[in-house]
Amino acid sequence: MKAGIQTRSVLTKAGTRPSAKMLAEAATAHHARTGRSGGNGSLMRTAPVALAFLHDPGELADAAHTISALTHHDRQAGEACAVWCLAMRHAVLHGTFDGLRLAVLSLPAKRAAVWTARLDEAEMYPPEHFDHNGWVVQAMQGAWSAIRRTPVPGDDPGGGSFAAQHFQRALEAAVRGGRDTDTVAAIAGGLLGARWGASAAPMAWQRILHGWPGLRGRDLIALALCSAQNGQSEPDAWPLPRVFDYSAYGDTGVLAIHPHDRLVLLGGVDAARKPPDGVDAVVSLCRLGRAEVPAPGVRPPDHVEVWLADSADPGHNLNLDLVLAQAADAVAALRGEGRTVLIHCVDAVSRTPAVAALYAARHLGIPVQQALRDVHAVLPAARPNPAFMAALDRLGAPAAAP
Repeated sequence: MKAGIQTRSVLTKAGTRPSAKMLAEAATAHHARTGRSGGNGSLMRTAPVALAFLHDPGELADAAHTISALTHHDRQAGEACAVWCLAMRHAVLHGTFDGLRLAVLSLPAKRAAVWTARLDEAEMYPPEHFDHNGWVVQAMQGAWSAIRRTPVPGDDPGGGSFAAQHFQRALEAAVRGGRDTDTVAAIAGGLLGARWGASAAPMAWQRILHGWPGLRGRDLIALALCSAQNGQSEPDAWPLPRVFDYSAYGDTGVLAIHPHDRLVLLGGVDAARKPPDGVDAVVSLCRLGRAEVPAPGVRPPDHVEVWLADSADPGHNLNLDLVLAQAADAVAALRGEGRTVLIHCVDAVSRTPAVAALYAARHLGIPVQQALRDVHAVLPAARPNPAFMAALDRLGAPAAAP
């Protein structure tokens, strides 16, 4: 994440080892000197605050104001951070965008009226209307405009439409708003991610996601999980361990060739830890440790991790249909790049055959139930759980051409 002019100025004035008190004083001095401190930088970075205070909305609002004030003295920046964080908290806990209006109504009456009018304006105009989005108010309006004015797709898995695609479409609308577009997208992305979850992020984006210093998508997920757990994580909790212990599971060494594509292999976790000759791409459907990604001989962008629990409980797999479709499409994308692909889970019983069959149905023209029978012929233990079986029926139509 870049540092804007205002943030950079405050950090510079505060010195190389600043305390919170020194930063706040530097921010206040910057405001006194320039008369302006309502930039969008504190709102851009505020999302982790929401995760850290899911348990207490009052503490969340106080923390958002305090952390904003480290670099942005303007009260409007603090208000924006507080209401946006409360909206993210509501989205995580309740799965809707209603939290922003509710948060605004919790402000003192005059301030609530101001922010309500701003949200009304954001819903009236497209993101590009807010062309002074270096200002925190218009940055938030541009983000809210992108979110609210982008329709939520209807759920039609067989037709390739998923409600969670709103994440991608609204974020693209935020980017296309122009000017300080990366900041508006970061602001919108925080609330969109809170509503739809990490599983809504397109696999193509996840493959290339990286940051400083050397962070990739799984590292950002680890930071998010720790933020939501008061900075703590169990030593064996994904994705922090170096290696996951699957010794209590079944045949983790199973390996087979996909019945409809000889350059796609199907296996258990052992195959990911020591890929067969020729494999240069991996689609992992179970948890792996830090030392196991990427697999030996595989470039980081070519090792795709899919957040997919082997559970028939719908609550355990947010956006299940989209996740399964994207996993199958990731296999097709890697094959289109000339890769030899390993699809694996722990023991190739449920997740691996489900994705393998869906790949054949969506991209090779094989009826999904026939594809599943063919996969079962090479993986005799294959038994996708009932939730996956229902999803395969919903998703069985071929994927639309790009």
